[in-house]
Order: sequence, then structure tokens, then C-alpha cells
Amino acid sequence: MTDCAATFCACLVDEWVRCGVRSAVICPGSRSTPMALALGRAEASGLIGTHVHLDERSAGFVALGVAMMTKQPCIVLTTSGTATVELHAAVAEAHHASVPLIVCTADRPPELQGVGAAQTIDQVRLYGNSLRWYGDLGVPDMALFLSWRSFGSRAYLEATGRRPGPVQVNLPFREPLIGEPAPLPTARRNGTPWHRRLATVSHLAPENAEALLGQLSGRRGIIVAGAGTHAAPDGPAAVLELADALGWPVLAEPRSGCRVPHSCVVGHADAFLRNQLVAEALRVDVIVQVGALPASKVLGQWLTASGAERIVLDATGSWPDPDRVAQVVIDIDAAAFSRALLAAMTASDGNSHTAPQGWLQAWRGADDAAAEALVAALGQTQEATEPAVARGVMGSAADGDVVVVSSSMPVRDVEWFSARRHGVRVFANRGANGIDGVLSTAVGVATADTATANAVTWLLIGDLALLHDSSALTGLAARKLPLRIVVIDNGGGGIFSFLGQATALDPPLFERYWGTPQPVAVAELAAVHGLSVRTAHTATDLRDGLDWLAGYHEATPLLVVQTDRAANVAFHEVLNTAMGSAAAEALNQLRLREE
Repeated sequence: MTDCAATFCACLVDEWVRCGVRSAVICPGSRSTPMALALGRAEASGLIGTHVHLDERSAGFVALGVAMMTKQPCIVLTTSGTATVELHAAVAEAHHASVPLIVCTADRPPELQGVGAAQTIDQVRLYGNSLRWYGDLGVPDMALFLSWRSFGSRAYLEATGRRPGPVQVNLPFREPLIGEPAPLPTARRNGTPWHRRLATVSHLAPENAEALLGQLSGRRGIIVAGAGTHAAPDGPAAVLELADALGWPVLAEPRSGCRVPHSCVVGHADAFLRNQLVAEALRVDVIVQVGALPASKVLGQWLTASGAERIVLDATGSWPDPDRVAQVVIDIDAAAFSRALLAAMTASDGNSHTAPQGWLQAWRGADDAAAEALVAALGQTQEATEPAVARGVMGSAADGDVVVVSSSMPVRDVEWFSARRHGVRVFANRGANGIDGVLSTAVGVATADTATANAVTWLLIGDLALLHDSSALTGLAARKLPLRIVVIDNGGGGIFSFLGQATALDPPLFERYWGTPQPVAVAELAAVHGLSVRTAHTATDLRDGLDWLAGYHEATPLLVVQTDRAANVAFHEVLNTAMGSAAAEALNQLRLREE
């Protein structure tokens, strides 16, 4: 027997497939049955892939990871009630990180609202200002048959607009919930979606490019490349070409795509800018900031204190200027900006636009010296240290692999201590900077990346972040994903040991509210879930463990690295002092040679 709800859901899924959606994450539930069956039929026809996750909170982040990797919206479906609320954290992250999601929240019909019906809450615009769009056509009604394709197509377009993000499609259904779809509304020819949006190509008018070039030419400038640099696929390469032409360093955080072995790329600014002599010697006149700022507070404070003119680029139309110092904000992607300025250089009759002599060499000399000091210091300790873990994970990933990094200390350690390298993409939930859903996000990334032959997703995560998302361990071994997990287990919240609370408060008080020691044996928890586990305590253990992960070919393995929070703070200080001193000496030697 044909059913209106089944037909409506089949139409939405068909339209979303026409738009380009290829993945859906489904949470088990009753009220969501019509949409779950429509997605299942589409999967059976080879049109879409579905993934079932028990925990809605985890499922939201899995969908986020899939969408981050594919740059296409992923559907996430829940039943009604508090199940929909569990998605809010992932929706907030998708909003701030500009990741497209189609959030399908099944709902009770209007007559069951406000009368104490089970599993019924107010779901209208449930996620507030985190949404790009909210859609609800009410209980499926054949009177609206001809509007269904437009509704589905618009949901996709709103999720993938100039600033991508989450949309909520609220789906109230009446019983019966099981039925067969009738013939669908007529679709566009040749498999095309009902609506299309032709994006405006970002560009700078020649006169604006010429004016900006005049502001940059011949000055002591830097490019700070953050997440968003690769909004256009050729963004990182174009930024490096522009930096080369200007003779400027590129301070590249790992997610930018620019942190590669290149004559302009600087990777250890956080450490050497802590040295006052270096910070003063590298005074900057103008800053081009691409996308979001790196995690480093030291770098952020140095940039702000410099008083330099700042030009901020962001292709999504957001406002990445937390210190409110930008002189110019340009809604343009890094590739288009770089091409416009390079064209203006070509048109300027061969005039030189490079920075003063020795500017780039000073930055590169400081960075090389800091890197050598880092390697030397790491080689002198027999313990498994957190900076060594970050550097080791990035070094162990093969070309084509993906590294997902948890917020808190892991993302900082990768930014501060990893080597420049080609071929590895880095993802992190830095939209809202939370530690929730990190494992689930990595599961989503690995799920989306299975089409790439031999590609592996690595996850670097702390113990608290893993426990926060431990429901994502359920069924993980059976999924047989190409996922390698490295857990830094320091028995609590390691990042708080770097804050003033750690020294200003009595140790018991600090431990209770900030250190948050946890007694869970992470290795045993992972083993209970069927994962192969190893533990590392020493530098040798760490190297052997990373080699084990790199060569693993079965279900997801997990390496637990045991560290101490107080020792970690002390070792960071040792590294920063050594790297800063080495950079200062390199700059001093450069000055002596010039004299």
C-alpha cells in the first residue's frame, strides 16, 4: 500500500542524491522510520551509503567528519525528542567551522505537541542561530506534492552556500510509519537537481589589487595561513607563490595545507617568538591573515602587539578577527587574492616588490635553528613526551593519509612541534574548539576516506577527549575502518597545567576542578571494545608503537602513550627555551655576517 510519508521521504532522498549527497548517518528510532526506509532503499540501489550509530551525539560528529572530508553535506537522521537535542554540539561545530550538514529531525505531529505525548519536545528551530536554514513542510500532504523537490533542493543549497553549514529539516510523521512510496514528483532531466545556484567567482578588480600591492610591496610582511587557506583547491600553492614573490615568510598552521617543505614556510614561530630578542628583531609592518588564526596564544599576542597593518582574507564571509585589529577584511579565497596580486606584479613593468634584504632569511634562519634544537632536545630524553608524540604521528603518516587532531594540547603540539611535510591533510574541530565528538569525527573522516586506496586516518587525542566520546568505541572494531588511534593518557586535563590556576591555587583544589584526574584504564576500555592495544612509556616504546600502527592492516588499533602532566609542562619549557635561544643565536650570526 502506497503511503504519503514514504513518497515524501523518497522524493527528498532522490533530490538530495541529484544534488550530490552520497552519505547518511542513521540513528535507530521509531518516529524516523519513513526517512530511514527511504535512505535504506537508496542504499540498496547504490545511490547513497548509510552508516548506523546508536548514540545521536556521536552520530552528529560522525556526519561532521564525513562532510569535512568530502566537502558535501552528510545527512544525519534522528528520531524525535531528546535524540534531536543530542545533535546540538555537532551542529554548533558545523556552524562555526562552515561544514555542510543536513540534519533530519523526525517529529511528532501537531496534535501530539504540548499534551504530554511521549518523546515529544519543541523542535522548531531547535538549533537557533547555528542553522543556515530551517525547513518544515508539516506532516506529509499530497496537496504539497509539487513542492517537495524544491524543498529538498533548497535544503541542499542552503547547506552549501557561500558560507556552508548545517540546515535542519524537521519531519513530523503520523502513524502508520511503514509504507511503500508512490511514483515521485517529476524530476529535472538528466539527473539534475531541481534548483541550481551559480556562485559568484571571488575576484579583486585590477585597481584594488594594484592598491593592495602598493600596501605590501617592499615591506617587512608575513602571511599567517590558517584553516580556510584551501577553500579553493589551489589556495595553498597560490599563497606560497605569492609569498615567494614578496619575499615573505608564511607562518603555516597544519590545517592550512601550506605547512610543507618550502623556502618561505615557517613552522616553529610559537617557540622562538617567546624569546624577547627574537620577537623584537622580527618586527613586522604588515600581516596578511588567511582564514582563522592558529591556536598559538603567543603568536596571536605577538601579532596584535606588533601594531602592524592587517589584511584578513576569508572566503566564507565570516569575521576571523577576534582582536578587532583588521584594517581590511576581504571576502575572497586565498587563491583568487594571490592570483590578483601576482597579476598586478606582472603588470607593474618589472618593479621589485620583495621585502627588504635579509627579511625572509632571518625568519628561515630562526626556524631552522629552532627545528634543530627541537630535534636535539627530543633525542636527549628517554621518556615518551607529548611533543614527541605529536611530531611522531605527523611523521608516521604516509603520503595521502589524514590526521585528525583533538583540541586542547594535541592540536597545539602538532602546530608547534611537527615538521613541515607534503602529502598529509590535517583536520580538527576548531570551529567551537571543543573536545567533544573528536573520536566520532575521526570515525566520520575515516568512513569517508575508505574510497582512497591504502589511505589511513590517524587520530591524536587526549584521554579526557576519548572518554568524553567513548560511545564512539561501540562497534568500532567491527567497522574495520582504516583508522589508527593514538591516545595521550596523562590522567586528566593536561592543558590546564599550563594555566595560572595550576600555580595560584592549592594543589587539591586545582586537581579537583581543573586537573580532573580520571581513573579509567584507557587501554583496558579499548580492549573491551575489541581493539588491539599497545602502551608506550618510553621514547623507544613510542617509536615502536608508531611503527606498529603504520604497519597494521586489521581492525582499528590503539596506542596509549602514558605521560605525566607536571613533567609535560616542564619539558615544554625546556623545548621553548632551547628553540628560542637557538633562534636568537641564528639571528645574531646573520647580523654579524651582514656587518
